[in-house]
Amino acid sequence: MPDFLDDLRLAHVLADAADAATMDRFKALDLKVETKPDMTPVSEADKAAEELIRGHLARARPRDSVQGEEFGTTGAGTRRWVIDPIDGTKNYVRGVPVWATLIALMEAGEGGYQPVVGLVSAPALGRRWWAVKDHGAFTGRSLTSASRLQVSQVSTLSDASFAYSSLSGWEEQGRLDGFLDLTREVWRTRAYGDFWPYMMVAEGSVDICAEPELSLWDMAANAIIVTEAGGTFTGLDGRHGPHSGNAAASNGHLHDELLGYLNQRY
Repeated sequence: MPDFLDDLRLAHVLADAADAATMDRFKALDLKVETKPDMTPVSEADKAAEELIRGHLARARPRDSVQGEEFGTTGAGTRRWVIDPIDGTKNYVRGVPVWATLIALMEAGEGGYQPVVGLVSAPALGRRWWAVKDHGAFTGRSLTSASRLQVSQVSTLSDASFAYSSLSGWEEQGRLDGFLDLTREVWRTRAYGDFWPYMMVAEGSVDICAEPELSLWDMAANAIIVTEAGGTFTGLDGRHGPHSGNAAASNGHLHDELLGYLNQRY
């Protein structure tokens, strides 16, 4: 079994390069922003960061394929890097510091590609999180300055902190009633959004989180970090991993209840 630690070291190099590029343009008055066909924004920094990462990978891992939010999938094979150059672009373009570069390595296996390395780097927050399959999840400034992540042990919804992104997606899917019932049952709710709730589940500061509509690059890195911290990451359909087009993450103890509420339909 490969241990993927060399790939993790490479992921840190990729993140260092992306951080430098994205921070250089963060809050720039002349930042160029376009609207994609799906009506979501993309900035020049999104494109530049992904191009930078792809360039590094072409040199360091020429046999691996790459799937990114801005430039699609290139290459083929049993290993695929999945990149979200800026998760939280809407925050980025408004000067809100909650955004991150998400980098995952996925390997072909039973049930399709599964994440084996994941890294989330949020330079405007001064935070970074990462995980390798069967080696645990960590947070810190670097590989040599890190602490291990562990999910919480909260086992009752009335004691749980629930994080989400927004209400509109739940309403569009007909899941709003169950979502609101869940918010009334838990101890605390906060709409942190994007990558951050998943990292807080991994850290144990949030107990459950969910989003109704996502792409693979939004989830691949988050999924392995949550699971290697001892948590559970599935789609709303209960399928493990980042392949369902939506996500539910928890400390494991509360997962069935989380899915139960979010799958209520009225």
